[in-house]
Amino acid sequence: MLLLVLFLVGLAVGVTTVLFGFGGGFVTVPIILLVDAATGPDALRIATATSALVMVVNAAVATSATPRRVLVHLRGRCRLFVLLAVGGAAGAAGALFVPAVVPRWGFVAYIGVTIVDLLLRPGFFRKPGMVGRSGRASRPIPDGWGIPIGGIASFLGVGGSVMTVPMMRRSGMQMGVATSLANPLTVAIAVPATVVAVVFGGDVASASGLVGTVDVASASALLAGAIPVIVVLRRRPPRIPQAVHSVAYVGLLVVAAVAVAVAG
Repeated sequence: MLLLVLFLVGLAVGVTTVLFGFGGGFVTVPIILLVDAATGPDALRIATATSALVMVVNAAVATSATPRRVLVHLRGRCRLFVLLAVGGAAGAAGALFVPAVVPRWGFVAYIGVTIVDLLLRPGFFRKPGMVGRSGRASRPIPDGWGIPIGGIASFLGVGGSVMTVPMMRRSGMQMGVATSLANPLTVAIAVPATVVAVVFGGDVASASGLVGTVDVASASALLAGAIPVIVVLRRRPPRIPQAVHSVAYVGLLVVAAVAVAVAG
């Protein structure tokens, strides 16, 4: 029954991956917190590590189906990808050895600050079409932000999209483009984070079904639900008004913050 519930949650994860660039972090962290609550303080470490694996696969599948005309916005950004990966590894390593209360309430606090920022600071809800003549935004994410974005994302388990989507949106990108580009950026963060959790997590937490701190059974059930949805929606992406898309993004952040605050 539990795996069936996770499969159904995976369907929702697939939708958020395509529509919002959330490869799994916002949805899977609260769910895995509940599933592995019996592990006590290790539950959040397991949740963030499992979420990282789910994000790797989901974001990679979504990226593979993203049109080249969208991915061209990231051409020549190798340095950004490298720095995101460095930050992802560092953040994941740090999360293994701090009290669980730190990343848990850091997750809630960071999303709370992000929500306030999106609502009060101009730019996120602006009308589309603010790019230059080439059709491309002017370097919406500076390379130097790679390490802090990757580090915060993997340490808190929030996924990179919580930072990258608002930054790209404020650079003038349409919401659909920004959320699509969040997926390859998420892959850069989540791959090293997953490797760290698998290789070093076993020294921190141990329970049946874990590989390092990754709950393999839960991740598999989530992915079984998510991947078909991602494939279908990428082939036939829904058309959502910019205003609705932006408001829904913020609404999902609110739900995720509340879920983590009350879980466990």
